[in-house]
Amino acid sequence: MSDVAAAVSVTGLRKTYSSRRGRAPHTALAGLDLQVHGGGHVHGFLGPNGSGKTTTLRVLSGLVRADSGSVAVLGAAVPSQLPSVVARVGSLVEEPTFFRPFTGRLNLELLAGTAALPPRAVDVALDRVGLADRAQDKVGGYSLGMRQRLGIAAALLKQPDLLVLDEPSNGLDPAGIREIRDLLRTLARDGVTVVLSSHLLAEVQQVCDEVTIISRGRTVTAGPVGQVLAGGGDEGRLRVVVEPAQQAADVLAAAGWTVTPDAAALLVSGAPDAAAVTRVLAEQGLYLSELRADTVDLEEVFLALTEGPGTEQGAA
Repeated sequence: MSDVAAAVSVTGLRKTYSSRRGRAPHTALAGLDLQVHGGGHVHGFLGPNGSGKTTTLRVLSGLVRADSGSVAVLGAAVPSQLPSVVARVGSLVEEPTFFRPFTGRLNLELLAGTAALPPRAVDVALDRVGLADRAQDKVGGYSLGMRQRLGIAAALLKQPDLLVLDEPSNGLDPAGIREIRDLLRTLARDGVTVVLSSHLLAEVQQVCDEVTIISRGRTVTAGPVGQVLAGGGDEGRLRVVVEPAQQAADVLAAAGWTVTPDAAALLVSGAPDAAAVTRVLAEQGLYLSELRADTVDLEEVFLALTEGPGTEQGAA
């Protein structure tokens, strides 16, 4: 696979949809920025419903024309130069559509034929998504999850350098989700850059190297997953479980630390280390049931950044 400095480069992207039936025009993108480097990794693209995720992916794929802003994919301006790199881009945006009376293999063979790809490409794609043993079944008998896998197989036919996926785990059971996760990590190791839009935040946290979070058509944060998570909370905060909690909170506060109740625990910030917390409590005859570093997950960061007045719902 080719190594490129930027697989995706989006600056100041704007898109407003015209009014319908007397409704006011809807602004889907309001100056969005997105940078995805190439060379093989998984980049999560997250946002609440109506934040502009699908519109952005459709712009990248040449399915929607932006009102303003600059867009480049694999170094080619979109949409004017997209034909020059389209053979190196695979995409699955929204639920895939296939000929349901045809087999999975025949559907892929028809797609491969239109792109002048060899028959071997179909075998490779089916094997990579775990559908080789169901390739001769009619798509009409496929589950939603199987159709999702077939859609990913279609996106992989060209053995792309850039793979754009919109909710690829939709409809999959836990085993299927794990298979897709393993597939994406394998693709990244092979040099494919994957842009992944998903509402399964725990899954994104496990599979993605970098993440961009958007809200109301704008980017609110972006960077390596670890960096984004570190920015979502107090890196040195400790979670303490001790009884009686109020007495312990008073003791810890008297030591000069910030104490915040959280369900059955106390969140302690400002202590030099866990040993100091243990010592201060023990000196007052208070003994811990639990003491550990308090960490945030991607869901907490996501909600903190995107919830609030004015968050749009119900649009692409």
